[in-house]
Amino acid sequence: MTHETIELYRKGKEYIEQHGFVITAVVLDGKPGVRRVFGDIPVQMCHFHQRQIINRYLTTKPKLLASKELRKIVSTLTKTNETTITNSLSGWYETWRDFLNEKTIHPETGRWYYTHKRVRSAYRSLRNNLPFLFTYEQYPHLHIPNTTNSLDGFFNRLESLLNVHRGMNRKRRRKIMIEILKGKG
Repeated sequence: MTHETIELYRKGKEYIEQHGFVITAVVLDGKPGVRRVFGDIPVQMCHFHQRQIINRYLTTKPKLLASKELRKIVSTLTKTNETTITNSLSGWYETWRDFLNEKTIHPETGRWYYTHKRVRSAYRSLRNNLPFLFTYEQYPHLHIPNTTNSLDGFFNRLESLLNVHRGMNRKRRRKIMIEILKGKG
């Protein structure tokens, strides 16, 4: 597939289930709306992808103190638990609430916008994803990983194997991929 869509996730889930597999949990990279497809099973948000989302909003070397402190909270994501992160995030918000609500008025249009939009977006991302960042703690018997790293690594290896033969047509490429996935490649 060339693009990930919610519909493709839904069809993929149905296909897997129709072939006798039971999906006990899923680890997602944060694509909006996909959680709804898997609403009936435990959903874990990948810690690595959550950190990447924060990096996009705040950069890796933010200048604002609020951004630095929020990044520091996120840096503990893999070394802490839900209660600690929730408390840290709540404390951070209480400290920076007025800052987040600062508005700037555009001199030409007279319309206002939030001054620190990127910091607000980073905070909102964490707050919205928080219920899914520690699913693995709630279901220890399922052994849910907290990242998609092993799967991403597998697909990178698969892609490398397929790229050895760059000139092959789509049909042959698919056939080789199926053999590799079966463990024969």
